[in-house]
Amino acid sequence: MNLYKSKVYIFNLRFFALLMLNFLLGLTCIHAQNKIVQRSPDQKLSLELEIKEGKPTYQITYNNKVFMGKSPLGLITSVGDFTRGLKLKSHQVKPIKERYNLSHSKVSNVNYNANELSCWLVNSKDDAIQIIFRITNRDVAFSYHLPKRKNGGTDATIELEATGFHLPNGSTAFISPQAPAGSGWENTKPSYEEAYTIEEPINTKSKYGLGYTYPALFHLGNLGWMMISETGVDQNYVGTRLSDSKDGLYKVSFPQSGENKGVGANTVTAKLPFQTSWKTITLGTNLSAIVESTAATDVVKPLSAQTKIFNPGRATWSWIVWQDASCNYDDQVTFIDLAATLNCEYILIDALWDTQIGRDKMAELVKYASKKNVGVLLWYNSNGSWNSAPQTPKNLMNTAESRQNEMAWLQKIGVKGMKVDFFGGDKQVTMKLYHDILMDAAKFGLSVNFHGTTLPRGWERMYPAFATSESVMASENLVFEQSFADRYAQTATIYPFTRNAVASMDFGPVFLNDRLNRDPKKGTIRKTTDAFEIATGVLFFSAIQHWGITPENLKEKPSFLFDFLKVVPTVWDETKLIDGYPGKFCILARRKGVKWYIAAINGENTAKKVKVTFPMLAGQNAIIISDGIGKDAKLDTKKFDQNTMFEFDLAPNGGTVIYMK
Repeated sequence: MNLYKSKVYIFNLRFFALLMLNFLLGLTCIHAQNKIVQRSPDQKLSLELEIKEGKPTYQITYNNKVFMGKSPLGLITSVGDFTRGLKLKSHQVKPIKERYNLSHSKVSNVNYNANELSCWLVNSKDDAIQIIFRITNRDVAFSYHLPKRKNGGTDATIELEATGFHLPNGSTAFISPQAPAGSGWENTKPSYEEAYTIEEPINTKSKYGLGYTYPALFHLGNLGWMMISETGVDQNYVGTRLSDSKDGLYKVSFPQSGENKGVGANTVTAKLPFQTSWKTITLGTNLSAIVESTAATDVVKPLSAQTKIFNPGRATWSWIVWQDASCNYDDQVTFIDLAATLNCEYILIDALWDTQIGRDKMAELVKYASKKNVGVLLWYNSNGSWNSAPQTPKNLMNTAESRQNEMAWLQKIGVKGMKVDFFGGDKQVTMKLYHDILMDAAKFGLSVNFHGTTLPRGWERMYPAFATSESVMASENLVFEQSFADRYAQTATIYPFTRNAVASMDFGPVFLNDRLNRDPKKGTIRKTTDAFEIATGVLFFSAIQHWGITPENLKEKPSFLFDFLKVVPTVWDETKLIDGYPGKFCILARRKGVKWYIAAINGENTAKKVKVTFPMLAGQNAIIISDGIGKDAKLDTKKFDQNTMFEFDLAPNGGTVIYMK
């Protein structure tokens, strides 16, 4: 081969390699310097960024079908208006390949594979903003970055986020309305505790006219499904929400000014350079993409050097059925003994322990629990001037000095973690309080469970002290409201596709009392079967799972129910959706090690038969807890051969659990 032919061969080889790289990245082209198209690694999902008449928009297609129409982008800030008069200055594309581990989540090992599109836009004053997109085979995540200013200014205020989401005509929604600031019990809302809509047509006005909280699930008709949420919020941003939709367009909204009783601004104050939260969009032709997505943790990073603070586990909890009066020394001894009997790792001692037990006696309780191999978790009021809830202990979590002194005492006596309640807002000042509690807790080796709280946004990866949080209409409502107990089965089939799909959810499941009261002749009436209740121990994921079991259940119910509760994990290596539809039924499989746990629940008042296959159970012996007569459960065993077809026979408001021996 002569020198000329050799050079031509090398040039062609390099040109072919460049073409292949562009193909693998899904890089398309810029049209007239105002449009970029970027594809996912498998080429099925496509994002189009366009600057038209100075305004930036994006559009998402999947399998060449438009899942999200052209939607606005941009910020209005004190250092520039980045919603209009913009030009595309430059862009870059690079592959993102990362493997990371989660110690207390619905999965343990994540292989994150995305294409990143980074676009620099400038306005008429040559102020710059960067929009960063991450595109996987099922997710689009994006964030805004403001660089340092040329004139040396270091501060910025983000006054408005112009981000929008344009849904196709005919879409319906499973979303939770935002509550008015200062509403609810002791004016503690918003706290993400409103009921989800069920197949509500988009463009319907929200219950309070204030839009909706994340996550928001949409059924796009024959196209498939989409979930919109937010992640990566720490002390540097607010928790945003969705506005009501107009012509299918939902826009990002900042907190209400009245949240936290008016304490703090509802805008964002930032030091430059600065990056906003990430908005995440998960989509697919079926609901598996929604349930199995790891978008909430993919784009965030740990904020603490520690990687693990606590051991996940199960807890007994007297308050949920026995209420405030049970927060006394003797009743807590009873529930410590119950925890030991059920092999629970923890007991949660709720509000009023400081006055009804006292600190000295609490130290004794912690020692007693330790001898039983049970760790103690204690409740706290978040407090501050924004909070008038009377429950104590108060004024111990809202300032650094009091918080750190209290945590030092907890560490000294051997307490394992805290439940902190009543926050009531999404402002930056409140997000900073969450951040500070989590960072301080990590220093003292304490886990944290938030209640009356915002949605945790990527916190399972960002904060090693974060265990779980409520941010949902949880099990206390079963005790407080018969109407919630009446519709609970239906509600439970919505949560795996919405709230629990994005983060650990402290619902507090598994009730076996017929009436939810210490007095068996009083209280709300449970409408679900025993098998349904047992199934929620798998269906609902929470790194620390607080059971609604009471001591009398051990005498009233068959031992095989408790044999299951003694072994069921609370964190998982793998999660798979088998079948389901929000509001109707859900069948979910979770794996820990080599063992699979499968839960099915019926959300409707009529019996249901569902046939599914379980290839993961081929050749395995399994235990089956299913609906028997009335609310009672029955026990069976089954050897699954290579034909892994199984028919669930679900009673009204019923359920089934299958788990490997």
